[in-house]
Parts: sequence; structure tokens; C-alpha cells
Amino acid sequence: MSARPDAAVATAVTLVETTAVETAVESADPCCAAPLPVLGRDVTVPLVTGGEVTYAALDYAASAPALQRVWDDVAAYAPYYGSVHRGAGYLSQLSTDLFENSRVTVAEFLDCRPGDQVVFTRSTTDSLNLLAATLPADCQVFVFETEHHASLLPWRDARVTYLNAPRTPEQAVATLERALADRDPYGPALVCVTGASNVTGELWPVKELAAAAHAHGARIVLDAAQLAPHHPVSVQELDVDWIAFSGHKLYAPFGSGVLAGRADWLQDSEPYLAGGGASRKVARRADGGVDVEWHTTAARHEAGSPNVIGVYSIASACKALTEAGFDSLVERERHLIAKVREGLAEVPEVKVLSLFGDDAPRVGVISFVVEGWNSSHFAAALSAEYGIGVRDGLFCAHPLVRTLLGSDPQDPGECGAPEAAPGETSLNAIRVSFGAGTPDEHVERFVGAVKELVRDGAQWKYRTEDGRCVPDRG
Repeated sequence: MSARPDAAVATAVTLVETTAVETAVESADPCCAAPLPVLGRDVTVPLVTGGEVTYAALDYAASAPALQRVWDDVAAYAPYYGSVHRGAGYLSQLSTDLFENSRVTVAEFLDCRPGDQVVFTRSTTDSLNLLAATLPADCQVFVFETEHHASLLPWRDARVTYLNAPRTPEQAVATLERALADRDPYGPALVCVTGASNVTGELWPVKELAAAAHAHGARIVLDAAQLAPHHPVSVQELDVDWIAFSGHKLYAPFGSGVLAGRADWLQDSEPYLAGGGASRKVARRADGGVDVEWHTTAARHEAGSPNVIGVYSIASACKALTEAGFDSLVERERHLIAKVREGLAEVPEVKVLSLFGDDAPRVGVISFVVEGWNSSHFAAALSAEYGIGVRDGLFCAHPLVRTLLGSDPQDPGECGAPEAAPGETSLNAIRVSFGAGTPDEHVERFVGAVKELVRDGAQWKYRTEDGRCVPDRG
């Protein structure tokens, strides 16, 4: 953590932080009876059937709306924007201070161990690709087929063992233990696992999987993209070696992510990107080449000018969620989950997708299919006729969705694209997702819309255009 350079800079930082505190006080609800204020909560959208309606954003699992608190923090800081780590001027020192203090805030939010590094990236995908680039020689990677592509695909240069989808948390642990015990040769290994599924919302037994990995001499990285926005995440309690998540799912915009965890593999590898910021010393050699001394801190993997606004927005979101209280946030989300699940259970044509069963703990992510409907057609009707935004497709988790739908997980498919015309069945699904900013009215409207569409059908005609199902306006 850098020291604030002088009293003037400290005053400017205080101005930014004061705005954050005032916003939090105004929006806080001790019982979490009301959703947290988010951008876009009052946006209206046109309906194809006529008129307008307040938009129901129920696609949090893709990108959650920014918290108003985060936006206010960024707006308060914006006049003080300056280059990070590269300037002696007032604004550069202030920006550097906010950047490094954001690193401390994220470490505290994740309950990191002493000595852990917090590296700022572009996204969860970027974080896991960064980690993949640091793997020691001959490292074996173990990944369940249930992973999002961000954690399923980065390990191309390693020996990868893909594990079949388990049907219980206990089976997940047993499957991993067998795979790790049978590996040959017995060398460095990494397990990659999600904390909460981006398809079913179900929580995975991360602590137990970490214990199994460590018992067999392996390390483990947690993809917390869907977990961190909904539940507290402690690196120490879960005993994971690394954790990755994205700001845009944590109610923070601007394309930043985090990789946090043990420093040794990060320090022992070549920088993820070569360039300014990653290098500590650069000198020409007599033979015409260049000698480089790389940083051993997180800066080693943060070459280039950093996204200081994105990083600061993540830190702001971490503070906002902590101050709101995860107990209240989790309680409210369970209330919303129950509303949706109970409503969908009243529609026999709806099948909710699940690995671990109805009683499995989960976050606000629910995927389903509707008998007799193409999923893209159903999602398009929800949007055009009800002003409800959901997701349809394979959710960048193709093998998992294929398995849940009873088809071959090796079947090809396009993420988010329909495979059949309106009125025909498809091998895609519909996903509704929500969180700290979702009001009851949005999930109630969603449940009502599902019932009406199944009972009465769509009011409008739809056609496929550029791979998407859209209202036919011709």
C-alpha cells in the first residue's frame, strides 16, 4: 500500500471516499428489504405490442448493472484522473495511490493470505489465461466439463484431464480424488473449479475440493465470477491457491478483473505481457541485445497503462457489498430464488436444469427449457412483449448444457445462437439471473410472463435474423 504523497492528495482522496460513504448511507437498508440502487433501474423500453415498460434486467450472470454507489465513486474521482506509476504530478500521485489502495481493498474483500498477490486483469477469462501462462513445466490440469469456457479452455499448453459432470457434491470430490491419485507421472498439478455454476447457479463444494487437491499435492484455482457477487469469498477459509473474478459481474463496469493468490508461480514465470510497467530495468548489451529485469510484484503481469478507473470501480463494489452486508444480500437473494423457482414449478411445460437437485444451495442463476418452444423464440418474446431481458443459448458452457439437456456433450453448438426456427424445439436453454439490484417486481413480472407465454403463446410473429430470433416487423 503506497503512502499518500501529501496533505493535498489526502484531501482529494477523502473527497472521493466521502461521496462513497454518503451514497452508501442513503441507499442502505439494514434488513436488506430493498434492492441496492443500480444504474438503469428506471430505464424504459418500447414493447412491440405498443407502449413502454420499465426494463427488467434479469441477465446479471452475463453482466450485472453497475451499483449507483460505484458510479458515484467513479464520477467523484474522474476529475482527478491521471497516469499510474509514471508521473510525479499531483494527479498521477493521486491516481497511483487510489490504484494501489484498490489492491489492498480487493485483498481484504477476498481475505487473502499474507504474501498473496492481487493482479489486475481485464476479466476472469484474462485472469485464468494469465495463470495458464505461469504453469510450471509438465503441470497437469484437471477441469470438470461443467466449467464456463473461461475456465475450461485456457489450458491448451498443458496436459488436461476433463472430468465428467458429477451429480452430487460428494461425487465431485470423489471424482477429483480418483483422477489426482491416478495421474502419471505424479508431478505438479492444478485443479480449476467454479464456485457457482453460470448455468444452474448451484454452489460447488470448493473447500472440500481444495482439501482433496492439496491432499494429492495439487493446487486449485477458483473461478468466482458467479460466486463473488452473491456470497462472501474467503481465500483463507476455502484454502484455495488462486481466485479469479470479473468486475462487470460484481456491479462494476469498465472491463477489469482480478487474479489473486500465491505469488511463487507468478514470480517464477515470464511476464504475461512484455512491456512498460512489467520491467524494472532494461539495458542494451554489447552484442546488441537487451537485458531485462522484471518486477517480482504484481506489476510483473500488469504491463501497459492500467485501467485505473476499472480497478477503482472494483474496489468500490467490494466496499459497497461489504458495507451492505452479505448476510442481508444472501437472505434477499434466497427470497427471489424461491419466488422464481416456485413460479416456474407451477408450469408443467417448464424444466429447470440442475446437476445437484432441487435442494442444492444456489445463487440467483436459473436455466430452463420450455416444452414445445425454441429457447431463442421464448427469450425474444420475453424481451419484445414484456420488456424482460434474459439470456438464451449455451451460456459459454457448451458441454455442461448439452449434458443437462440429455444430448451428447460433444455435439457442436454456438453460444447464444438459436438452432431452430420459432416454433421448433432447440438444444439451447433460457437463463434468468438476478442479484443485489433486482426488485421483486422484476421477478414477479418474469414469472407472470412465462405463464402467459406458455398458456397463450406469443402475441407477435418472429423470425431468425443474423443468428438471432427477432420480432418480424415486416
